[in-house]
Amino acid sequence: MSKASHSQSTHEATAGARASAPLAGRHALVTGGGRGIGYAIAGRLLREGASVTLLGRDAAVLDAAVAALAPQGTVGRQAADVADPASLQRAFADAARSFGTVHILVNNAGQARSERFDRTDAALWDTMLAVNLSGPFHCIQAALPGMLEAGWGRIVNVASTAGLAGYAYVSAYCAAKHGLVGLTRSLALEMAGKGITVNAVCPGYTDTDIVQDAVRNIVAKTGMDADQARARLAQRNPQGRLVQPEEVAHAVAWLCQPSAGAINGQAIPVDGGEIMVG
Repeated sequence: MSKASHSQSTHEATAGARASAPLAGRHALVTGGGRGIGYAIAGRLLREGASVTLLGRDAAVLDAAVAALAPQGTVGRQAADVADPASLQRAFADAARSFGTVHILVNNAGQARSERFDRTDAALWDTMLAVNLSGPFHCIQAALPGMLEAGWGRIVNVASTAGLAGYAYVSAYCAAKHGLVGLTRSLALEMAGKGITVNAVCPGYTDTDIVQDAVRNIVAKTGMDADQARARLAQRNPQGRLVQPEEVAHAVAWLCQPSAGAINGQAIPVDGGEIMVG
């Protein structure tokens, strides 16, 4: 077989595999998709056959992510801020024009900042709620009409173990993530008879930029070195390690499967057993 023929056969086999994949014909939009957990989720959904739109604030980061992910499937990007409803509406409309109805929404974009409660000012409080709670609200409102028209949809909110338990020095973040879990549970009941499921995954400390920021904060405030700070965070996980973005992506992709249609209104910890939800 010639090199050209081999390349064509490989391409046809890959295309055939994508066409028979469980999410073939579905369009997924992942917020905060340019790096970290969002990037890992986008890659996993592409391998499951979905076309994927990455949404984020930094166009350069999104362009680099699209270039890296393109060999795995159909992927595009929209630059928008989840805290800006008007820009989100435009981004969702443009994404739908490119790849069709958004059938899968993964609300992954988030921010975390640490501060003592008595030093938490209104600006920090408002930012945590705007990004971590109001952002998913605006994204769901933009995506839901298309899902309802299609009679099928998957909404997965990337919350946190901070949405299931309290953590000191991140009261605003915890409040926002608890709110996101509450939104998940309430909306799941409203959508239960409409072919749309709404779930949350709640990662523990995960090896991402947010954890790197936490490490720098611990180093600055305690005098620990970076390795000691990372070990301190990893100790919260009974497995003694940081969660990997790909592990969170696996949980998200499972919730998006057609076969996961009975999983609804759940907040699933991905944390090595740190928090047991009964």
